[in-house]
Amino acid sequence: MRPMTVGDLKAHFSEVIQDIKAGEEIAISFGKKKEIVAYLIPKSARKEEKRQLGILQNEGKVSFADDFKMTEDEFLGLWVTCSTRTH
Repeated sequence: MRPMTVGDLKAHFSEVIQDIKAGEEIAISFGKKKEIVAYLIPKSARKEEKRQLGILQNEGKVSFADDFKMTEDEFLGLWVTCSTRTH
């Protein structure tokens, strides 16, 4: 695994992407101490793990009032608003 600073990554981004596509893994370091903050790995090296469903089962409760009404368009409008919000 090759270490690389954020500055080097920015300066050589295209080359780094080619190296990753070729199978190389890169550790990104940041700050005066050059602490490793991220790893860039090829997509093929990523382990596909299935998410465990039901991990919070019986841990919470949701209820809606009998007079609660929302159309599908209103719901989708809320979804678009929330998903495009920047943090």
